Amino acid sequence: MIEKISGISTLKYLKILSLSRNNIKTFSGLEAIGDHLEELWISYNLIEKIKGVSALKALKVLYMGNNLVKDWAEFNRLQEIPNLQELLFINNPICENMETESWRMQVIRRLPDLKKLDAIPIVHTIDTGE
Repeated sequence: MIEKISGISTLKYLKILSLSRNNIKTFSGLEAIGDHLEELWISYNLIEKIKGVSALKALKVLYMGNNLVKDWAEFNRLQEIPNLQELLFINNPICENMETESWRMQVIRRLPDLKKLDAIPIVHTIDTGE
């Protein structure tokens, strides 16, 4: 039942961090490992605001389903993660009331370099002009 992230600044080689199923509300505390953390599993928490993710410069995988993100302004902060390739975001309030295809299109438009969304690969079609 962790409520905040702390005491991890000495973990110089940490690549994957799992903090799922806790009471975490913010990304605060991850700054010290942002240059080398590649995967963050933080589903089933109480995260409503995504402020601070810009520190996660090496992050490729973010699993944060079942949190409390409810608006696109917060979601758009994910654009601050330069290497993000895989995102799990299901069961956040922002996803409710949207059909799956509409949700996927909105996310792909905002995060065009994403390769996998909610465990489903993203296939980019190439317009050949025919």
